[in-house]
Amino acid sequence: MNYIVNTPEGTRDRLFGECRERRLVQSALTHLFRQRGFAEVITPEVEFYDLFHQTNNTIPQEQMLKIIDRSGKIVVLRPDCTTPIARVAATKLKDSVRPQRLYYNQMVYRSGAAHLGDSTEIAQCGVEILGAGGLKPELEAIALAVDSLRACGLERFHVEIGHAGFYQEIISKMDITESAAEQVRACVAGKNYAALNRLLEEYREQPACDILRRISRMYGGVEVLDEAEALSGGSETISYLRELYSLLEKAGYGSFLRFDLGMVSHMDYYTGVIFHGYVEGAANEVVSGGRYDNLVSNFGREAHAIGFAVNVDAVARCLPPVELPVPEAVVHFAPEYLRDALNLIDSHPAGAWQLSPCNRVESSLNLAREKGIGKVIVVDENGQRELEVTDHA
Repeated sequence: MNYIVNTPEGTRDRLFGECRERRLVQSALTHLFRQRGFAEVITPEVEFYDLFHQTNNTIPQEQMLKIIDRSGKIVVLRPDCTTPIARVAATKLKDSVRPQRLYYNQMVYRSGAAHLGDSTEIAQCGVEILGAGGLKPELEAIALAVDSLRACGLERFHVEIGHAGFYQEIISKMDITESAAEQVRACVAGKNYAALNRLLEEYREQPACDILRRISRMYGGVEVLDEAEALSGGSETISYLRELYSLLEKAGYGSFLRFDLGMVSHMDYYTGVIFHGYVEGAANEVVSGGRYDNLVSNFGREAHAIGFAVNVDAVARCLPPVELPVPEAVVHFAPEYLRDALNLIDSHPAGAWQLSPCNRVESSLNLAREKGIGKVIVVDENGQRELEVTDHA
């Protein structure tokens, strides 16, 4: 019988240096989150499908990996961390003092388009601030997103900020059907200029049509806010973004910030500020977050909320490769001297010295030679001695 020995589509094995790179990014992020007062939560790997279906979640149902449990109910491998944490906040933490600052370090699972090489397994670290509305949590979240990328060792990156309210302000001024409005939103989100122009041709006489044509191109520095304000004739949303930027700039974050007023994805989910982080060398955003004030109420309790997630592996790929420790010595030991051998190994840098499983010194010398290690340390009833592999070729 022939067995399939490769991994399922969208998954792969990660070895040695890649594992170390992921762990270093996770360690940097979780250390920062704890430093800023966030407490860790871990949610189940599987959740009921209805948990995501009923909450206007940002993950399309066709991307969820579904399983039928023994009772016949549909469960999914966790496609998102925010929704389960909202469930926890509204149930197990319902009596906790707010705001609640929670962080996670978990895998999410999403089925991408076939044969495109997308990963089904995504390592995420992220935070959620639940039970706090207004400007200050948004300042904290965006500043923490910038600091997260800096903590990982990245230098060439920026965070783009948008606002769900700006698009809603514009589309509300249009006499347009709901289905057409959704098509316009999709074109704006995808920056599909040609299709957008065709859709809006029918509405060219309406005053808001011009700004809808241009909104998907409104990305860049703070000058984008000037353009939007001039075209819209004044906007509370733009004034809010200007205040947000001014305060973040004063705190030293201005050089990392950009704006994208065409950031209109998942409009039923996000209710305010939206932001994405981009790093030189990554094809897509490595940070994704925003305000989602309506999510927790799906579980029976109202709560303002804002948070973001970092794609750990995408960040790790943008960093210099990690050099693994180079083994320096093999320790050959008599079985009754195990403790002495372990103490010897533990007194050196991690990975530098390693135990030999061989029964004979000559076999340990051969093992060291095969591994390219230059010396063997012998620990037995005669004490400790060092043998150079080249002297015993």
